[in-house]
Amino acid sequence: MLQVSYIRDNREQVLERLAVKNFKQPELIDEVIGLDEKRRQTQNLLDNVSSQSNAAAKQIGELMRNGKKEEAEAIKANTGKWKEEGKQLGEQLSAVEAELQDKIVLLPNLPHSSVPKGITPEENEIVLENGVIPELYAGAQPHWELATKYNLIDFELGVKITGAGFPVYKGKGAKLQRALIAFFLDEAEKAGYDEVMLPLMVNEASGFGTGQLPDKEGQMYFVGQDNLYLIPTAEVPITNLYRDVILKGEELPIRNTGYTPCFRREAGSYGAHVRGLNRLHQFDKVELVQVVHPDTSYEVLEGMSLHVQSLLQKLGLPYRVLRLCGGDMSFTAALTYDMETWSAAQGRWLEVSSVSNFETFQSNRLKLRFRNAEGKTQLAHTLNGSALALPRIVATLLENNQTEKGIKIPEVLVPYTKFEWID
Repeated sequence: MLQVSYIRDNREQVLERLAVKNFKQPELIDEVIGLDEKRRQTQNLLDNVSSQSNAAAKQIGELMRNGKKEEAEAIKANTGKWKEEGKQLGEQLSAVEAELQDKIVLLPNLPHSSVPKGITPEENEIVLENGVIPELYAGAQPHWELATKYNLIDFELGVKITGAGFPVYKGKGAKLQRALIAFFLDEAEKAGYDEVMLPLMVNEASGFGTGQLPDKEGQMYFVGQDNLYLIPTAEVPITNLYRDVILKGEELPIRNTGYTPCFRREAGSYGAHVRGLNRLHQFDKVELVQVVHPDTSYEVLEGMSLHVQSLLQKLGLPYRVLRLCGGDMSFTAALTYDMETWSAAQGRWLEVSSVSNFETFQSNRLKLRFRNAEGKTQLAHTLNGSALALPRIVATLLENNQTEKGIKIPEVLVPYTKFEWID
């Protein structure tokens, strides 16, 4: 959530930066500024009435102590008017604050100055490419056919049990999943992240704190009887560990990692590009979250990007890094890098990770602060990244490593899988 004071003091800059995100409601900026002015005016009136009432109460007390009861009663006759006026102003203030809150939560985060202009994914900026695109043998198959051939994943059984987008992993397919999760968690621990195990459902306050609500309400599974949401990513419960917390400056940076299943409705998803593991309603992911000092957050973002890249390098997957354009960024992010791996059998790039800096957008919603060197409270910066989401990693591992003999397991995973080949 943007800070009202910043919007008020930097109106033109805010409008200019929101335009990079292709924001279509610039009139909201003036509505927010107008409501903030009304809020401040109402607060001043309420403060004046409260001041008059407090001064009168003090004066009445002094008159009564001095035996001047009639004078005291004359002043007391006006206190009812101040009380009623204060009540009305308090109600007006609450209404204005609620309206201001309803408006400001509709404003996305401001993009960093390095974010390229653009609307579609095709306008994202390629930062780098790494690795060699594999050349497959004649007759190579996409991962969904390999999954059936080697009895790794049963998509139809998942449809029977739940529905489309809920695959069943079997045999070496299940072991490969578990191996990847353990490998990603071990690598995160080596990089200084503390592991946490988390609830898979969150309340509305948690969804609001990280920006999924109200922006992505339609993409989340909702348990109506209990008013809880299934998590779309571990980012939500991990970051909310620090909601309404004031940290000590020396506690920063905070680094957490967690593995969870993730649940997304993915409404409207269809076509060849969502086949197999390309897009699921339930999938496994290891997440990284950092809470850092604002002065270091972009240095931290680069470090998180390098960590994700190191995982792809160790898995032997060709990849590229994209800096997302304004129109392709999330509601909450100030700057996002996407990592994509090359799917050899499908002949296209697949997104496997997003690493984002949210600056103070989430921390303002979360009331996540720290005490700076001067002892004053200040909003922290939050960052998160997938390290990694499993489905498309599995898809590219199966496709890129297939041979006529079978599928070769990357060397770094063999200690986890306890097998070198799927055959």
